Order: sequence, then C-alpha cells, then structure tokens
Amino acid sequence: MNPLARKRWNRFRRHRRGFISLCLLGGMYAISLGAELICNDQPLYVRFEGRHYFPVFCFYPDDVFTGSGRQTRPDYKAIRDSERFAADPANRILFPPFPHGPYEIIKPETLRREERVDLVLTPALRVGNVNIDGAFRVVRSQQAEPFLRGDATVSLLEQWPFPPELRSAVEQRLANRAAPSTRAVLTNRLDETLVAEVSFSSFAPRREPPRDVRMTFREIGSSAGKPVKLSFPRDLELVDEPPPVWFAMEEAQRQQFRDLVARAFELPVLSDPVTIAGAEYAVMLRKNDVQWPFRPVPGHWLGIDNAGRDVLARILYGLRTSMTFGLLLVAFSMGFGVLMGAIQGYYGGRVDLVAQRLIEIWSTIPFLYVMILLGSMYGRSFSLLLFCYGIFNWIGISYYVRAEFLRLRNMPFVDAARCLGIRPAAIMFRHILPNALTPIITFFPFSLVGAIGSLAVLDYLGFGLPPPTPSWGELLQQAQQFRWAWWLIAYPSLALFVVILLGVFMGEGVRDAYDPKPRMKME
Repeated sequence: MNPLARKRWNRFRRHRRGFISLCLLGGMYAISLGAELICNDQPLYVRFEGRHYFPVFCFYPDDVFTGSGRQTRPDYKAIRDSERFAADPANRILFPPFPHGPYEIIKPETLRREERVDLVLTPALRVGNVNIDGAFRVVRSQQAEPFLRGDATVSLLEQWPFPPELRSAVEQRLANRAAPSTRAVLTNRLDETLVAEVSFSSFAPRREPPRDVRMTFREIGSSAGKPVKLSFPRDLELVDEPPPVWFAMEEAQRQQFRDLVARAFELPVLSDPVTIAGAEYAVMLRKNDVQWPFRPVPGHWLGIDNAGRDVLARILYGLRTSMTFGLLLVAFSMGFGVLMGAIQGYYGGRVDLVAQRLIEIWSTIPFLYVMILLGSMYGRSFSLLLFCYGIFNWIGISYYVRAEFLRLRNMPFVDAARCLGIRPAAIMFRHILPNALTPIITFFPFSLVGAIGSLAVLDYLGFGLPPPTPSWGELLQQAQQFRWAWWLIAYPSLALFVVILLGVFMGEGVRDAYDPKPRMKME
C-alpha cells in the first residue's frame, strides 16, 4: 500500500461511524453468504441406518430414506418423525440453528398450539321504566334498578339533573294536557359514569288526570360498556391479564366458559346470554384459525408470509440477494462507465462530442419500459435484471471519469508517457486511471445502496426478480395486500433501512477519507 493510500485508510478508520458501518455491513453480508448453515430446512448432518449424509452440501433423493422410489427432494422433518427413523436409537439428524428455509411451506399442523378462541362478552343494552309522581318520586319501576342510585323514594331530582323541558313535560301530563314526546341525555349526579337517555312518550288527554307519569331510561355512551375479549389457547389458560369481568364470575361459571371454548376448537358453538354480577352479557365465540399470513410466534419470530414461508428466512436470504445484486451491478456499471469516460476524456474532440450525444440519446430511453418489454419476451431472471439495469446505470459515473480524464490528460506525466511511446490504453489505465479513482471510490457506497433500493422498488412493483426468489420488495408488496399483517412491512422495512443507513455512513467515511476538510469545534 503506497503512502497516500495508507493515509486515506487511516483517515477512514478514524471515521468511527463509517468504519463501524463497513464492519457491520460486511459482517451481515458474510452471514448471509452462509445462510444455508444458519437458516435452512435441510439438515447439516443425518445418520440413518448406519450411514452418514450431509444434505446441506449434497442432494439425496427421497428414495434413500423412505424406499418410495421417488427421486424428489425428501422432507427431512417428516423423516425425523417417522416410525422407521425412530426405530433405531442410533439415528441422528442435525438441523441448523433456525430450521426453516426460504422456500419451505410451513405446515399448519405445526402451529396448532398457536390457535386461539376469542370469547367476546358484550354488555346488553340496559333499558328500564319508572313511574313518578309530581315530586319525581318513584311509584313503581320495571328493570330500572341499574339507573337508580341512593334512596329513590325521596326524589329522582337528587340523582338526575332534569332540565326544565322534562319537568314541564311531567307537569303537562299530570295536568292532563296534550304533550309531545320528549327526550334528553342526562348524567347521574351520584355516578358520573352512568349516562342515560331519558324519554317520555307523547301524551293525549284522558277522562281523568293521571296520578303518575311513565319515564324510560336507556343506557348510552361509554357507560353502556364495551365488548370484553378473552383469548384462550388450547391449554384454556388466558393469554392476557384477565379483565375485571373475569373476576366477577363464579368459579362454576368460569369452568362453563372453558368448556365452551374447548368445544369451539373443534366445531362452531353458540351460547345464550349470561348474567354476570347482575349484568346481562351476550356471548360470542370466535376461533382464530391458522391462516397465512400469520403473526410472529415462538419458532417463527418474525411471522409467516402469505404463502406460509418464514419471514426471517426470507429476509436473511433476501439480504444475500440484494447485496450480491448491488455489488455485481455497481461493478458492471462502474467498469463500463470508467471505460466510456476514459475514452471520451483521453481522446476528446470529435470522439468526445459524438459519444456525449449518443449517451444523451441513450439516457432518454425509459428503463422501466425496456425492463417490461424484455421481461415479457425472455421472462424475469436475475441475470436479465442485472443486464437491463447495468446498461443504464453506468451513465452517471462516466461523466465524473470523463471530467477527471479531461483534467489529467494534459498533465506532464501523461506527456512524458506519450514521448516514451507507451500505448494509449496503457496510459489511460496505468497512468491516468490511478489518479482518477477518487470519484469512483467515493461514489461506490452510494451506488451500492442505490442499487439495493432500486431492486426493492422493482420487486415491489412486480418487475424485479421472479418468484419465489427471496426479496424484501416482494414482502413489502405482500404488506400492501394484507395491511393488517404489520410484520410484513415492519421487518423488511427495518432491514432495508439498516442496510441503506450503513451504506450511507460508510460512504460518508470514504468521502471524508479522500477529501478531508478541516473542521473546528467551538466549546
């Protein structure tokens, strides 16, 4: 390493944020390259009937383990649970730490323990009638006990703030005068959580004045109560902290609900309304079957996508796909861009003029339309996407290289090389290019994160890698279809954010290493 390169490397290492980002990003990519040893449904090692197998490195047909005659890929988890495998205690099977692959379809039977039955208790709407006299004392009542607080024989005026229109309605009826229906919403003075609609029906004069007036209470607002949900797994133990209504039940009633839930796991169950602590509740049992996509559960820490595949495995393998695509694309784009920029900058004149006009024409061609056209003709593939993106992505770097070559081609060391008879190709790539590497290396991290983000966008739009290739953009596309599945947008977005953030920090470190600027700190 020459002294200038060593100085730049030391400056980059002193840029802690950029250097740590480089280490983290490199470590993440290295882990993704060995994803088969970490996250895979293929075992690392199998000992079966005295023989040793390494499925993660070699393919063995199903006939080897089952004798079925099929040459297809075996289901090693089914083999592990088979009677033939369990018959020999010496048989062994070793899976990676996370035994799920990116293409494996999870069997719903393995998630039976995660099924839930929701017991929903909805408080019934309470309605009561009371007959009152002119002093608003209760003469008789019908199901109105929930609306009466304190001593109702004294006067309801101490409990409810009757407005003038309601008092006038009572006076008109007791005076045997015609009166329209009247209603108002009141809040109990003794219990502010009790809100009710008080109403009087229309009244027509009678032969004799009435001795009392009938008034109706209807519970409304928050006092009517919200539905209470109790979630039960198959072991019939509540998932969350029990609500107060659970403690208000008697033990026999709790056991009755557990029996209903146990039957609801097997077939639909209907239940009659129940009374708990004097309040009537409507009962509904709702079973949450295992369906895709499925929420994060133990064993599938980041959830399952809409095809029944583990999201953690898809994200890990998607990291390898994204990083590999980004590195190959940047290498191809920068290689071709450097070549075109070097030719333009070194020769100049008509070569530069003609090349610039051709590049301007080429840059106006819409990339997305070309991708759609070629994809419809040849199908979607990794190599086709890399090629289509690469033939458009080199234009930007060629401008910077061209400018550097135009600046350096008239330097004394270039004239000296020409005088020595060195070929133009050698002058361009052995003498000028090493002095023009600053924009190439500086823009490399930013081009990398741009390529990764572009791949995610193309996969999200449906023009990227073919399914079922693991891809972050494809997971985000699923999140648009299943907006309630928060894990499909949270974890792929987090992975994309972390990778792009590390790439930007690394790019800042490289830029500062190649173009140091004095900084002052005032305290």
